Amino acid sequence: MKYDSVSIVKFVGATLLVVASSLTAVHADTFPNKPIRLVVPFAPGGSTDIIARAVGDALGRQLGQPVIVENKAGGAGSIGALEVMRSPKDGYTIGMATVSTTAANPAINPKIGYDPVTDFMAISNIAATPNIIAVNPSFPAKDFKTFMQVLKANPGKYSYSSSGTGGIGHLQTELFKSLTGVFIVHIPYRGAGPALADTVGGQVSMIFDNLPSSLPFIKDGKLVPIVVAAPKRLAQLPNVPTFAEVGLAPVNRMAYYGLLGPAGMPKDIVDKYTAALQKVVTDPAVKKRIEDTGSIINVNGSEAFAKEIKAEYSVYKEVVAKQKLQLD
Repeated sequence: MKYDSVSIVKFVGATLLVVASSLTAVHADTFPNKPIRLVVPFAPGGSTDIIARAVGDALGRQLGQPVIVENKAGGAGSIGALEVMRSPKDGYTIGMATVSTTAANPAINPKIGYDPVTDFMAISNIAATPNIIAVNPSFPAKDFKTFMQVLKANPGKYSYSSSGTGGIGHLQTELFKSLTGVFIVHIPYRGAGPALADTVGGQVSMIFDNLPSSLPFIKDGKLVPIVVAAPKRLAQLPNVPTFAEVGLAPVNRMAYYGLLGPAGMPKDIVDKYTAALQKVVTDPAVKKRIEDTGSIINVNGSEAFAKEIKAEYSVYKEVVAKQKLQLD
């Protein structure tokens, strides 16, 4: 039997496709057979690190290999994100995804070196954390209505702190400003810790912060909560309205903490991670540790998390354009 060149090419191509599919299946079946790196793009001790370590050990037990948490701080999270993007696509290096690294920072920094939508494989969200506007007790308002009256009557008089230009606290406050028309001066810091300290100390009037870091100061009376980004009022702060309640639904966005890998990770491996995560968050100790940070567990899978990342990135690109924001 004779074969023309077209037939030979089609045969070889089909054979290679079958072999590649078989290799992927075998790879997924044997994954993992060595330790896994979980890159946290921030320093130890913050909310991202806490959640990574809360799930890391339990995830390793589910997968049968240790999950080693590795902090790669710098560039408002971009150093760690780039580390994950450049890693092999075999599933052995994954990273923590946050709104800062996958939406806010890339939205304001065109030279960041990655596209959060196309350069990563979303694995799953893990948890979402409420964000809150809180003011120093010296601020002449203790509720949202008076807060808005004071800001509108005094454009440029008051300032807000953030963990740095391009972080979620910065862009979420700018979203708030764009919808309300108020003018508050941005004071960026090198991290959430110093920003929070100066707000508590009265050097800055207010902060838009993750709830876990602000809540202890609120409980001690060193900060006054004004409005919270959450699906409903929080049990810890029953008298504080959500942004949706006060007519600012677009600002009612929580900070997510999830897992991602480099683009091109095999789907079977992604699915293994998601299945393991779903079991991990039913562990009472893990569940308690995450919920103690004020976070809400939300293991939603690859497709839903990818849509979530894309939506957040789109929102903050619009904020950057509307507010004409630039890196300092």
